[in-house]
Amino acid sequence: MSTHGGQPAATGEVPEQRRVLAVLVLAQTIGGAGLTAGITVGALLAEEMLGSTGLAGVPSALFTAGAALGALGIGRICTLRGRRAGLALGYATGTVGSIGVVAAAAAGSVVLLLPALLVYGMGTATGLMARYAGADLAAPARRGRAVSTVLVATTLGAVTGPVLVTPTGEIAQALGVPRLTGPFLLATVAFAAASIALVCLLRPDPLRLARSLAVALRAVPGDGAKSGGEGPAGTGDGTAAPTGGRDVAVGTTVMALTQAVMIAVMTMTPVHMLAHGRSAQAAGLVISLHVAAMFLPSPLTGMLVDRVGRRWVARASGPLLLAAGGLAALAPADSVPLISAALVLLGLGWNFGLISGTAIVTDALPPERRATTQGVVDVGLAVAGAAGSLVSGLAVARYGFTSMALVCGPAALLVLPVVGRPPRRAPRAAAPTGPVG
Repeated sequence: MSTHGGQPAATGEVPEQRRVLAVLVLAQTIGGAGLTAGITVGALLAEEMLGSTGLAGVPSALFTAGAALGALGIGRICTLRGRRAGLALGYATGTVGSIGVVAAAAAGSVVLLLPALLVYGMGTATGLMARYAGADLAAPARRGRAVSTVLVATTLGAVTGPVLVTPTGEIAQALGVPRLTGPFLLATVAFAAASIALVCLLRPDPLRLARSLAVALRAVPGDGAKSGGEGPAGTGDGTAAPTGGRDVAVGTTVMALTQAVMIAVMTMTPVHMLAHGRSAQAAGLVISLHVAAMFLPSPLTGMLVDRVGRRWVARASGPLLLAAGGLAALAPADSVPLISAALVLLGLGWNFGLISGTAIVTDALPPERRATTQGVVDVGLAVAGAAGSLVSGLAVARYGFTSMALVCGPAALLVLPVVGRPPRRAPRAAAPTGPVG
């Protein structure tokens, strides 16, 4: 079987997939440094500028709402112009938002800060939307691993960002702007570099090539029957792909639930720690470990998704988040090791939910409908995250961090009835006989 000219290799994937993944890994490694600026200091900056702990969740809600708008816009642009244009424009938007946050803090303007956080959030949507680009040319039996490859690339930058709170704060102070804007200065550089890398290097465009290959496959008599109509069968759960709206709803709900719980606990943890005498550096360390757990286990998670099954991994996310919420609630506020362990579990549960949910959604969509629907799906994630962030700030202000975390853990178990009972054993998918969309 040929491995050139867009034809699948023995693995069932076209050779262009390797280049696409390499470019996405490069862009995510660079851009990841900007994704955690809002997570690390957004709540602290808001508390300082707004003067209220109860409003500390507002920035996270804003840039998460911005991520909803960004996901919708990126999905639409990807549909019309391809992944390269959509992802590059997304990171460019994040650059503008980061500059706006720095300018707002320097001027002490809440009026400017709020829309700047919204625009910054629109850029952060790119980091997650990129995972779909990794799956465009992947064989169904390797989609979990393709998604995980893109996500794990985010680890280096995303983990480094919170650790650099103090050094970037010193740079910010030297430039005459507030120390807490340091991570947003880093985000400005990181997002701009990632945008340039995508514009210059993401060729061929994975979504456009996937569409072309899907059209070519349907044009060959007999191949559609071999592959289940739209593409090769085999999703790791014994179902053919694509399967339609029900699986899109299941995958979206899994991701939204895990996103809401993760955002709620994560957003208020730095505020909780600082309120009990811990330093910003200690809070940054905890968030770094959390972000590492969000992305670093991705290769293992992707392998489990492909070999054990999408739905088994999705179900496992619930108990992991339950344990995270319980430990976060019971850990002493001054115990960095215990709080770190709680947030590591929190990140791992989110990772399980995101990768399994992404694979479920992608399996259900043909290439021509993929980008727009994926954008709408990520809008749901962003809305869930915004709600979790906003409610968490209000809950902590009224009831305390412990009560908020105790409620979030059991809420994550809702993924169990959503997913239902998966098959007992996930059959291995046969290698595809035609081009993969």
